[in-house]
Amino acid sequence: MATSNPALDELGGYPLARLQELANALRADGGVLADFAIGDPDEPTPPFIRDALVDAVGPVSRYPTAAGQPALRTAVAGWLRSRHGVEVDPDVHVLPSAGSKEAIFHLPLAVLDPHGARRGVVWGDPGYPVYGRGALFAGGVSDPVTLTAADGWRLDLGTLDADRLRAACLAWVNYPHNPTGASVDVDYYRDQVAHAREHGLLLASDECYQEIWFGERPPPSVLEACDGDFTDVLAFVSLSKRSGMTGYRSGAIVGDPELIRRLRLLRPNIGTASPDFVQVAATTAWRDQTHVDARRAVFAAKRDVVLGFLRDAGIEISGSEATFYVWFRAPGGDDAAYAEALLAERIVASPGRAFGPAGAGWLRLALVPTVQGCREAVDRWAAAIDAGRLPV
Repeated sequence: MATSNPALDELGGYPLARLQELANALRADGGVLADFAIGDPDEPTPPFIRDALVDAVGPVSRYPTAAGQPALRTAVAGWLRSRHGVEVDPDVHVLPSAGSKEAIFHLPLAVLDPHGARRGVVWGDPGYPVYGRGALFAGGVSDPVTLTAADGWRLDLGTLDADRLRAACLAWVNYPHNPTGASVDVDYYRDQVAHAREHGLLLASDECYQEIWFGERPPPSVLEACDGDFTDVLAFVSLSKRSGMTGYRSGAIVGDPELIRRLRLLRPNIGTASPDFVQVAATTAWRDQTHVDARRAVFAAKRDVVLGFLRDAGIEISGSEATFYVWFRAPGGDDAAYAEALLAERIVASPGRAFGPAGAGWLRLALVPTVQGCREAVDRWAAAIDAGRLPV
């Protein structure tokens, strides 16, 4: 056999891929299945966005540029101004991406020296596995920090040893948080920006769940904590959750102008620019807020159904303040066993260990089914508890 990248052997398969294979096998028999596993909600992409994409498909296809269309960069800057009160220059601070996942994965290629002394990438466990995986494929060291319910699932750079921070080049924060749904305020970001700058770290903030919130105040962006100076700070935003555009693969990187310049040098080598017709649809989506508010109301209705059931059943909930995720402690303590028991009831949930060792003992529900689908699922769940097939 030819040689291969040892990172593939070290990582194995993507954590949630096996779960989705099991769900697809159940779905194949045509029976009812409530799939709360993967964050890909059933609600359709708004028609005006789909129409914009179709209208932009011309008779001749052209390669898109990594820098993205000026109109798209301007639309992202306009959204940041109206949503977060942050002023950015679309030509200097904004770089479109093909969704946030690929941008997150590829960031270490631009900022990590695989032969240098600072090869660590700090991120929160449980968390999005791509932070650590991107580090490993870039020749760096994945350095997960254990998060706990007691600390509100917050990653605080100020609690880490100085030696650990000196060995890192990059730290990821992600709020609202996947998988727990925990949220933070702007003072948290101010502290993390200060800690990162003190130790010469790039602070990268994954903010793809910014528009899925249920409290009195919308979640802040790390950019709000920078007071106009974005040095060593990047925010990653996405239309996947905001606008129901998961399959469009469209997002943006915003922040430090020097890092944006370097990413503009890197990204043409990867070839991940979104097609021009997707960029047109994305521009249309960033410019509209009405559809975002309507989607949030739908997620709120789903959340009410699921949280209400879990509370009535006496199942412990943690985080779950924002995002379309609900995070709950596994009855009986074994998240994998409970996920398997739910599968027998044709309900798919993600075991917390899929998001890192610190997630063991917890499970994540993604509010994917419709409101009625959520009601039917919790009714089956309750019946299984009453029948003694599921512990509480």
